[in-house]
Amino acid sequence: MLFKPGTPLYAHEIEREGGEDVLYINYLGAPFVPSLEDSFQVTAQVLDILTENQNISRVVLVQQRNYNYNFDQVSSLLEIAQLYNYLVKEERVSSQEKLQVFGNIPARHSFLTYFLTTLRGDPILAYVELRRAFSAETPGPYASLLEKMKGMIENTKVIKSYLKIEEAGGEYKGREVYHQIFSADIIPNFTFTRLVATLPKDADIVAQYEIASGYDASMVTILKKENDSKYLYHIIPPEYALEEDQHLLLNIARNVLIEHRPKQEEYTDPERTRQIFFNIARDLLQELARTRGIRISYPQLNRLAGILVRHTVGFGIIEILLQDENLQDIVMNAPISQNPVFVRHAEFDECVTNITPSQEDADSWAGKFRLISGRPLDDANPILDTELSLGKARARVAIIQQPLSPYGLAYALRRHRDEPWTLPLFIEKKMIDPFAAGLISFLVDGARTVLIAGTRSSGKTSLLGSLMLEIMTKYRIIVLEDVLELPVDAMKKLGYDILRMKVRSALLQSGTEVPAEEGIRTSLRLGDSSLILGEIRSTEAKALYEAMRVGALANVVAGTVHGASPYAVFDRVVNDLGVPVTSFKATDVVIVANPIRSPDGLHSYKRITGLTEVRKNWTRDPLEEKGFVDLLRYNIEKDALEPTADLINGDSEVIKSIASSVRGWAGNWDAVYDNILLRGKMKHEIVEISRRLKNPVLLEADFNAMSNNAFYVIAEKVRKEVGLPVSERVFPEWKKWLEKAVKGL
Repeated sequence: MLFKPGTPLYAHEIEREGGEDVLYINYLGAPFVPSLEDSFQVTAQVLDILTENQNISRVVLVQQRNYNYNFDQVSSLLEIAQLYNYLVKEERVSSQEKLQVFGNIPARHSFLTYFLTTLRGDPILAYVELRRAFSAETPGPYASLLEKMKGMIENTKVIKSYLKIEEAGGEYKGREVYHQIFSADIIPNFTFTRLVATLPKDADIVAQYEIASGYDASMVTILKKENDSKYLYHIIPPEYALEEDQHLLLNIARNVLIEHRPKQEEYTDPERTRQIFFNIARDLLQELARTRGIRISYPQLNRLAGILVRHTVGFGIIEILLQDENLQDIVMNAPISQNPVFVRHAEFDECVTNITPSQEDADSWAGKFRLISGRPLDDANPILDTELSLGKARARVAIIQQPLSPYGLAYALRRHRDEPWTLPLFIEKKMIDPFAAGLISFLVDGARTVLIAGTRSSGKTSLLGSLMLEIMTKYRIIVLEDVLELPVDAMKKLGYDILRMKVRSALLQSGTEVPAEEGIRTSLRLGDSSLILGEIRSTEAKALYEAMRVGALANVVAGTVHGASPYAVFDRVVNDLGVPVTSFKATDVVIVANPIRSPDGLHSYKRITGLTEVRKNWTRDPLEEKGFVDLLRYNIEKDALEPTADLINGDSEVIKSIASSVRGWAGNWDAVYDNILLRGKMKHEIVEISRRLKNPVLLEADFNAMSNNAFYVIAEKVRKEVGLPVSERVFPEWKKWLEKAVKGL
């Protein structure tokens, strides 16, 4: 709330926000809802202020709800203010000197005074009356003045819009006509973020769905405008549908809570802090409702307390957007207060939203992210990488500010799936096929070194998380990340022996956090473990390859790296990160994931486009010396991964190396290939039964872990009986387990 209790009615302030001047006018206590569309008085008040302050680009009428008019609407009204100013001060049309020239002074003075007065609060009516007066006037100096005034007002946006209404058969019948020209964004008084509540008339509804449920539900509408390549993501959060007395309670309670913001040390446990403030907010709202005689139910009380926490210690509209599982990216560009939020939707790709954040909210979020992460964000450190966890919703957060971002703060949030990705889920989404899933599972089980490469938004981190779920639960896993993105907490709940280590961001030169390379060296002293790196970014690459070269890591090593091809990965690791050429050969497999675009360019699909082994018999350049051998290659025409001749014919050094340490597999390519097919067949069967029963739970991490454990138990049993875990024996046994497990769900 900008104005404190006791501020005079109709008082105004002009605030500089995000590079624009914003006019706030106090209507708290006014006996009407302020509106340019409906009120002569409000329009005249705003126009009078614009006459004296012509740099204003946004107007906010403050009441229990704030009514925001954007730049386009304000600029339309500013033209009227400038015209009014010109006629009064430059032309001085109602002055005695002018009237002496025109004659018939009383009548003409009366009309011109009426016209100027009406122009301030009802410019369309002023125009209609001016046009009528001009039509009735005989030629002469006075008629020339009216004609000049008519030409000037017809050149304004407001009157141009009205003339289009007339052309369509409409006419002036009072202020209803202004609803076709002005429309305020209605903002709760306890937040500054603007939201267009009304659906655009020139767009078709493509889809609608709710996120969350009950009192906290938000309605999402996806719309498409003709000739617009982006969809419109339109959302109405619960706080935008409250009753007036509930707004009053929230406004008062927010002013109380804002004086008791959490200290820095309290942000070390954000969930606990939120729970404490939720309890305080609920008690405070209950007391305020009782003292003001406002009836409020228990569910409504919880709803209001949740909203209050969201807009005090929380992250406001960001939290609402993160509730939508369909969103993958949320982007806010600088200057934040002048740009809508953009999102990437799982089904509709890039979308523009009906939300425009305020600079106040952007600054508040930045401060909270600094406290939560313990990392700096200032002129010397204009980049902050961190994470945000709100219940099940998790997101990676990247923030930049000046001087890197010359127009101020900008945000990019990458929303992670609520539950970990699994290989069956990727089969369902067609990112991989069952055979590729079987091969990946085989390589992970074979304790190979796997790098997952790709461009941004290609699914690298999600794929790495699914690989982690293929590690046997009996093995210890150490995860190193500078931003916590991998599903460690979910895996702990599934019984994995897993340790997470948070290391310093590659973007920071100093700080209290341990450097990534030291984290890798430390992991070697923590026992025999699989090592997972969230992303290979900087000097830690040398430490990683040192460890792999000397055989310090006996179990699977996996991580992500930016690169669109195996050679791009080699170039990145060797030339950019300084790893010796010969050390790079410690890499066994490079999996490349890249988005595939549709021919119209409007859609993209995440796909694994290749799986390549890195051979060891080269010295300088793996591309020239045939050090890269594709095992799987993406066929864009068939939208499918295809095994190469090298794989089919058994010419894979990596797979042979795995087989060489397994009794019965050494030199027995058929048995090895049978095991790969078996793993893929099981993944495929899970997807098929999930589709048949319409039960997506079967694709999730919990069931995936149960299936893998069952497979290893059955495979071991069969191996003891016949010497090898052959698919003709393992698969029927595993399928019996599957049918029993499905019935038990």
